[in-house]
Amino acid sequence: MKVGFVGLGARIANVGAYFKAHKSDMDFVAYVDPTPAGLPHVRKYAGSEPAQYETLQEMLNREKLDLLMIGSPNFMHIEHLRIALQSEVPQIFAEKPIVVGEEETFELLELMKAHGGAKRVLVGLVLRYSPLYVALRKSLDSGQIGKIVSIEAAEHIGPYHGSFFMRDWRRYSKYSGGFMLEKCCHDLDLYQGVVGQRPRYVSSFGGRKSFVPENQPETREKFPQPDAGDRVDPFTPRWGGGNADFESDGDIIDYQTALVEYEDGANLCFHTNMFVPDEFRRFAVMGTKGIAEGDFIRNYYKVHDAYTSRCLIDMPEVGQGHSGHYGADDGMARDLVAYFENGGDLPVSVLDALEAGLTAIKMDEARKSRAVIDMTETWQRFDSYGLV
Repeated sequence: MKVGFVGLGARIANVGAYFKAHKSDMDFVAYVDPTPAGLPHVRKYAGSEPAQYETLQEMLNREKLDLLMIGSPNFMHIEHLRIALQSEVPQIFAEKPIVVGEEETFELLELMKAHGGAKRVLVGLVLRYSPLYVALRKSLDSGQIGKIVSIEAAEHIGPYHGSFFMRDWRRYSKYSGGFMLEKCCHDLDLYQGVVGQRPRYVSSFGGRKSFVPENQPETREKFPQPDAGDRVDPFTPRWGGGNADFESDGDIIDYQTALVEYEDGANLCFHTNMFVPDEFRRFAVMGTKGIAEGDFIRNYYKVHDAYTSRCLIDMPEVGQGHSGHYGADDGMARDLVAYFENGGDLPVSVLDALEAGLTAIKMDEARKSRAVIDMTETWQRFDSYGLV
């Protein structure tokens, strides 16, 4: 199976390593990237030196690929997807978020409609592959939780990680799509999957209060990552990187809350903050029969019965914990390799990713306008392409 990269950063190179572990005959033959930060990692598992090309079109013309992996900065995805979908490459894997804007979403739907359908594009939206989500899915499918009523959820990252965002190319919304889309599309997809409904209404508030000049520490040292040893700055910006975190010239925000009412009336309260020293990424899913609670970082899962208060499930450790997106990277690679070999269905599709992306985009629209956004017309337009 011949594989090529466009945008060979550290993340996509790491995904390639997981693929290789589950499919030894994957041959990583080519890449397009003027500054390939992930190339040293690919060299370790590729077995040979992949060829470098200046443009994606040139690579696709010269190499007969079975899979193209898109790891370029978010705002470049639509161009690379357009070229790939108009080529003969049969499968395309794109990192999240798939695109960075509403009109790009509809352009991609049109492209997929014209060039092979939605199953041709696969997405690196990993949390649905995690052992914790698998456990939650079992509880939902068994009826332990009942009908979903409300969800409280959060993704909080440490100041060391927030500092990276404020210095990386992701600090510009025009490149990343904004923090909610770039970082939290995983979570929004997850809870849309839990409810099994799309958002009908969204509202949101947020801003920047932590990474501002008056909070600059006197030492101006970078924040240490927990358990990082001597690596005081583990996330080093590369392309488009800057030097300032508290005086960042970016426009992304560092905290945000959002409310969602889904089509059946269930609701979600979601909070994100990038200046939380004791990180957590947790949820509480409340239903008519019980409550499910879990945390991807603290790595636990519990279910309680609503009528008796009895604890039905108590898992102090779930799966692989901190390893590769809490075990999700390995699960994604395993399932995608099985998909390449046998076909079938996957836990998450490109359409799921686009729906989560539109939700994040509309949350930022609501934040900026201080309005409640009705998404009915958005979904009508989405469905008009006939891919759902």
